[in-house]
Formats: sequence, C-alpha cells, structure tokens
Amino acid sequence: MFIVAVGINHKTAPVEVRERMSFAEHSMPESLAGLRSYPVINGAVILSTCNRTEIYTVNEDAEQGLEDIKKFLSRKSGLDTEIIGNYLYSFFDHDAVKHLYQVAAGLDSMLLGETQILGQVRAAYELSLESGNTGRILNIMFQQAIRTGKRARAETGIDQHAISISYAAVELAKQIFKDLTGRSVLVIGAGKMSELTTKHLVANGVSGVIVSNRSFDRAVTLANQFNGIAVKFNDLFKYMGDADIVISCTAASHYVVHQEQVAEFMHKQPGKQLMMIDIAVPRDIEPDVREIPGVTVYDVDALQNVVDSNFDKRKRSAMMAETIIEEDTQEYVTWLKTQFVIPAISELKNRGEQIKQKELRRAYNRLGELSDHEKKVVSSLANSIVNQLLHDPVTRLKSYAVTDKGSVYTEALENLFNLHTEENGEDEKNEDSSANAAAKAK
Repeated sequence: MFIVAVGINHKTAPVEVRERMSFAEHSMPESLAGLRSYPVINGAVILSTCNRTEIYTVNEDAEQGLEDIKKFLSRKSGLDTEIIGNYLYSFFDHDAVKHLYQVAAGLDSMLLGETQILGQVRAAYELSLESGNTGRILNIMFQQAIRTGKRARAETGIDQHAISISYAAVELAKQIFKDLTGRSVLVIGAGKMSELTTKHLVANGVSGVIVSNRSFDRAVTLANQFNGIAVKFNDLFKYMGDADIVISCTAASHYVVHQEQVAEFMHKQPGKQLMMIDIAVPRDIEPDVREIPGVTVYDVDALQNVVDSNFDKRKRSAMMAETIIEEDTQEYVTWLKTQFVIPAISELKNRGEQIKQKELRRAYNRLGELSDHEKKVVSSLANSIVNQLLHDPVTRLKSYAVTDKGSVYTEALENLFNLHTEENGEDEKNEDSSANAAAKAK
C-alpha cells in the first residue's frame, strides 16, 4: 500500500482555480465515495479550506492512484487534467505524511503558525472516518497529525506571537492594561481593518464598543456586530473619555483627532490611561497627542515593527517545529513499514502451525497409544523445531521492514514459502472501530 497526497493551495493556484476544486461539507460523503470508486484507492480524506484543497489516499499502486486523483479533480473542476496539473503538488509515502504534519502544525499556512487549520484537519478526518472511508493506515496517520500539530504549538509557541496588524494592536493593549476584561474601545471609522481589530479586542475581553463614523448607518452596522453603540461623528469626543482604547482608521486626508481635544478630557480624568491605535495612512491622530500624560499612541509603523519582530520569532519557532515534525513522521513511517510485513509473518507462522499439526497427527497414529506425558514431549519437540526454524526469518524480516528493502525481502519470503497473503491495507478497518479512532484524535 502507498500513501499519496495531492493538492493545491494559495501558493500554487489563484482563487478562481481553488474555488473550482473546493468541496462543501454537505457533499463530502458523496465526493469520498467517488474517490473510493477507483479500484486502486482503498481509503481517502479530503481537506478543503478557503486556501487549500488536499486529498490523502491509501493506494495499491502509487502512480495509478495519482492519476486517478487527477481524473477525480478534473471531473470536479471541469478543467482538463493537463491544465490542473500545472497547479497541483503531490507527495508520496514519507513526504506525504510529513506534509500533512506540516499542515496540521500551521507551517504551510498563509499565516505562519495559524491555529484554525488544526481544527480543519480534525474535521476533515472525522468526516471521512464517520463515512467509512479511512482505515487503520489513515486513522493512525491523521491521529498522529493532530497530536503533532498540538505538540508543535505547545513546545515551540509558534502561535503565540501576533503577525497581523490587527492582532498586534491587541498584543500592545495587553502590555499596557495587562487584562482587557471589562475594558471599552472607541472605534473611529467603520472599515474592514477597524472591524478586524475590534473583533480581536472583544475576543480578548473588551466588553464595551462605541463606533463613530461619518456615515452613521455604517457605524450602526459595525456597532451591532459587537452589541455596542453608534455615535455621530461630531460627538465622538463626548464619548472618548469613556474609552480605554481608541482605534482610528478613516479615509480622511487630515488629522481627525487633535491634541487640544484629547488634552481637555484627559485633564478632567487624572490618572486615566488611554491607548490610541492609529491604523490610518495618512494618520488620523495628531503626533503631539502622544505628549499628553497618560496617553500612549501607536501608529501603523509601530504595529508593523511588532509584526516584523514576531514574524522572526515565528520563523525560529517553525525551525523547532520542523524537528518535531520529522521525529513524528519517522515514527509513523517506521510503524507503517512494519505493518506491511505482518501479513507475511502471520501467514508464515500459520504455515508452520499447519505443518506441525499435520505431522503430529501422523506421528501419533504411527506411535500408537501414548501417555499424556509422552504426547506432551512430542508436541514440545515439534513446537521447538518450528519456532527455532522460523525465528531467524521472522526477526530479520522485521528488521528489514524499516529499510528501503523491506518490500523486496517480504516478497522474497512469500515466494520462497509460497505464501498467499492479503494486504493488510484497508482490510483492518474492523480492527479499529470508528468510535475508538475518533476518540484517539481528540
């Protein structure tokens, strides 16, 4: 059996191609069944997100499996196989396993170290598991991928450093206020960046949201997303004193927040701390505002410095994560290689047992009446001969299993002893119940 991974992502294909190869969750069982209809494909998982579509399969023939996946994606997308071949990447066996573990750890994401992909990997696996399309090889592979993703984050902290402008604002706010629980934010401007920054702040404990925008309707729309209040643009300074954090991101060509206005209400609230985040270019907040006691101002350059510094930290964490991934990949591949010799070893032992029992019956018939003790001695002798005869080939085959020549020695053993084995591949589904496999992945 061979593992094949085929996919496209944000680095290899534009969005108009990715969207034609994306799979909706409700159609996944039917799509998986379509993949399994190809004779050489014995198990499959489809991972489909906004930035990637990847198919992981267990196949009787690697090259044929790859071609079948291309045909499947061609029918799905309506694109010729030669065309989609320009966008696809593919991995086999060790490299396929390693790629999945890198994906689960967030090393292959648009945002290095992002956490959402781990849940998406788990969901894709569980959906395939529940529809009966995995089997032990993929079960263990995806269970380990989920554990590896968790381990990489826990041991390297790769997801702990903000590498987006909006989340960098949250990181700086935590440095000033320590705990954001119960804090309030005034949002000036109702654009996408304001929305995203507010979303991160609320997720980290900010509870009060005030939105002011030149278009009052847009202010109302944004405020409603966070159960906040909208205020007229001309009234924003009446509410600034109620805020702990101010986010400003308008399209104005001039300053909209001036030193004199901020100083006036700060003078009335001695000891107050106010953090102001100016994401606009040109800037919204007059630079002299930072001279007011108790006020801290960060502009987009300051936020970018945080992002750049944190990205360097994530890259160092990614290097540490790669070591973890290689360790876990090698562990899985070693296990996988040993699985392929088990049928041959089992059949060899069965053959030895059959011969032993046959010859024991013949010996007992020829020897006539034997005492229980005599039968035990004869049986023990037969057991010893068979076990000693099989010990070296079994031991050596197990050691060869983890080398590149494992399949060669397995085939030689099967031919020499005329063994008729069935690939353990996906016939072991019954050995690993869906409930147990799902529990292991949690």
